Amino acid sequence: MSIVDNKKAFFDYFIEERYEAGLVLEGWEVKSIRDGRVQLKEAYVIVRGAEVFLFGAHISPLPTASTHINPDPVRTRKLLLNAEEIKRLIGKVERAGYTLVPLNLHFQKGRIKCEIGLAKGKKQHDKRDTEKQRDTQREIQSAMKQHRR
Repeated sequence: MSIVDNKKAFFDYFIEERYEAGLVLEGWEVKSIRDGRVQLKEAYVIVRGAEVFLFGAHISPLPTASTHINPDPVRTRKLLLNAEEIKRLIGKVERAGYTLVPLNLHFQKGRIKCEIGLAKGKKQHDKRDTEKQRDTQREIQSAMKQHRR
């Protein structure tokens, strides 16, 4: 079940591979995410050493969050992947000019997972082509609906 999608990632990048990663979260963050108070629009994934981190994801604290903690909405969160997957990602990011972007947050067996994509940036003309294709698909669908009536 999807919690939040990063629609901007599909507009700005060609997604070539997808990986599912666990997240290291604090208790107040889990409550806020379950309440839907999360945003991935400006988030990205960085590799430091042999670890992968989610950077720039905004999780708004609930007003009922505990009083003895100081919630940081945009703190860097560690992503949990297999060592093999991390090595493969590091190689592609460093050599081939790929970047890692968060695609969505979703629940799986009661846990919050982050789907990350290995992506290549789109040029401006690629973005226009994508928009044209989307518009033509929309026109075709509306024509099909008109024809059925």
